[in-house]
Formats: sequence, structure tokens, C-alpha cells
Amino acid sequence: MNMDCSFYRTNRAFVFTIVIVFSTLLFSCGKGESTPSNTITFWHFWSEPSQRAALQQMIAEFEKQNNCKVEVTELSWNDGKTKLLAAFNSKTAPDVMEFGSDWVAQFSSSGVLKEIPKDLAHLDNFIEWSTQPCMWKDKIYAMPWVVDTRVLYVNKALLEQAGINGMPATMNDVLIMSEKVQAESGNNGFGANGADPHKVYKKILPFFWSNGGDVFNTSGGCVINSPENIAALELYVQLSRAGLIDTQKQLDAAFAQGKLAFWNSGGWLADKIGRENPLLDYTVIPLPAIAGEHGTSFAGGEYLSINAATEKQELATKLLQYLTNGKTALGFCKQITEAGFPADKVAFKDTYFASHPIRSIFSKQLQNAKMTPVHAKWLDVEVVIENAVVDALYGNKTPEQALNDAAYLISKLKPAM
Repeated sequence: MNMDCSFYRTNRAFVFTIVIVFSTLLFSCGKGESTPSNTITFWHFWSEPSQRAALQQMIAEFEKQNNCKVEVTELSWNDGKTKLLAAFNSKTAPDVMEFGSDWVAQFSSSGVLKEIPKDLAHLDNFIEWSTQPCMWKDKIYAMPWVVDTRVLYVNKALLEQAGINGMPATMNDVLIMSEKVQAESGNNGFGANGADPHKVYKKILPFFWSNGGDVFNTSGGCVINSPENIAALELYVQLSRAGLIDTQKQLDAAFAQGKLAFWNSGGWLADKIGRENPLLDYTVIPLPAIAGEHGTSFAGGEYLSINAATEKQELATKLLQYLTNGKTALGFCKQITEAGFPADKVAFKDTYFASHPIRSIFSKQLQNAKMTPVHAKWLDVEVVIENAVVDALYGNKTPEQALNDAAYLISKLKPAM
């Protein structure tokens, strides 16, 4: 009897312990693990070793200044957006997160981001066009961090082989020179992005803008099939016939190998050339004009936002202000070339950019650059534009047919701007 009672008490205690442990686990899964009041979470996309080291250096300084801990998680551009959406849906999103410029509107319009008071954001400190993605219905939901653009890379050796002197002043000059390079030397003139998701629109929008066109008018109506845009796409198709149609990666490689005369690309290509073919005889110039005095290039950027559900609003705001401050961002851009330029205007006065022969051209181009329209369905619009360009490039449709069809599909996307 004593043995039975002892066994019963022992097992009852065991069962009670299991119940407590299970309940604790269940509660933790339902509520999410709590973090100390001086700890915040930050998700970002700087995952390359050198990028990670530079960012961690900045984070360590912030932790020291604020006596806190920042737990960082690295995302990739391939699936980062999907992970962020899943995190918000499961209420496990970080306190602070990084977005690409063309993602901000989708998240801002969904009500998952914290509104940033104007007196804390200080948007007047940033280059004007970089502040547009920050806004949704006259409220601020993000802060600009770093921005960048693309310029025209020119292989001087290939031009000389074709008997061409000087640089092109217009995109029509680029077409004439590309055709001559192709005819005289058999080399590729112009590089055109073919089927290449999330890349093609960055190449065609500058053609639209530089010819006086756009995707939407000031009232939010779709004008992608305007005469200006049709003419711009026709020019892009003509240029592709005098060159090479391929992906961004392959065209970067072709230029670095000296096999392409003209190619619109970013600062990362200069780094690639420096590593792989330092003797390449090339230069970079601002995007030539189509109509008007200058060409308008594509500008992209990285933005920081705060989770609307965060319990660490004060510390999260401090992190945003610290990272987007011109001095901090400048230090990051000096270490990581592909980061581009600080969005904070004060950094543009730094001699680092003016004294660098390549970076100074990018800095000049930033004065004539634009970002994608602020539209809650932009990522869907992007797909429609890219499909239209590919159809025109491969002759499936005329440029006019492709853009007329694109205008119809875009008009069906809701909500509008």
C-alpha cells in the first residue's frame, strides 16, 4: 500500500510537471518570445561578408551609445519580401526592417508600419526624390537610408576599333555608334535586358522618362501607352538589334570582358571590372538624352521602417535616425561601394564622391534620376511592364501593341494610386 501511494504521488508529480511545461511552451508559441526592454530586432539585406562586417560595425557603435542590444537577421532579395509578409501575418515581424524603395508602398498601405512623426523624420534633410516612397496618404512610414542610380558604361577601345571618336550626346548617337560597332568590327553595340525579372523595368523606365513619358499621370491614370513611351520602346528595340539581349548578370560579364560597347549599369560593375579586368579601356557617362537636355536614370534606394506593433518604439526610432544620419550612412557607403550614396544631402558635400572619377559621375547622375511611382500594386505593375518589353524585344508584338496591352492590364489592377 505504501509502495502504491508512493508510485501514485511520484507519477502525479510527473504528470503535473509535464502539464506545466506543455502549458509554458504553448503560451510561448502563442505570444512569441519576449525580449529585454533594451533589445530590438532588425532585419536587413546586407548579407555579403564585407557588407555584414560594415553593418555590424555601425550596429556595435549604436549599441554602445544606447546601452542596448540589436539582434540582426539577414534576408536575401530572392525571398526576403515573402519572409517579411509571413512575419507580419504571424505577428513575428522585427521591430525595425529594411525595404527596397519599390516595396514600401505595399507595406505602408497595409497598415503594418508605424507612422513616423514629421519632427522625428526630418525629411527635408534628404534628397528630394528619395522622400516620395516614405509617404502614404500624407503620412510618413519610412525613412530613406541609401540611394543609387545607373550610368552608361562605354568601351572606348571598341569605339576606336570602329573608327568612332568622342562620346554620345543623345541616345540616337548611341544607336548610330552601336550599329557602326556591329557593322565595322562584328562586336556587340548595346546591351539590352531580355527576360530578367525585377531588372527589365529599371532599363526601360529611363527611356520613358528621358522621352517625356511616364507610367502614371499626376491623377494616377495609366499613361504607359503614350506616344512618348511607344517611341522610347521602339528606340530600345532598335538598340537591341545592334547589340546583345541577355540578363543583367550576363551583360555585366560581357562588358567586363570587353565584348560590349554600351551598357547601362550600376557601381557594382566598376568594382567587378577592377577585380577581373583592370586594364579594360572604358569610361562612364551620364545617361544621354532622348528629348531635352539630359537623360533621366533609374534611382533605387533602401528604406527603414518600424513595425506598428513594436513595444520598442523609442529605441527603434533612435536606430532609424542613427542609420539614416548622413555621417553614419557615409561611413557605410565608403566601405561598401554597392551601397551607393547616403540619402542625406549633407553627405553629397563630402570630397569622397567629388574626387573619385567613377563615383563623381554617379553623383552627377543622381541629380537627374527618378524612382518608381508610389503605388500599392507596383510589384504587379512591374511584371506587366517587363512582359510588354520582352514581347517587343522578341518581336511577339509591336511596341505599340505591347504597351496598349500593358495599359489595359494595369488599369485593371486595384487599388489605384
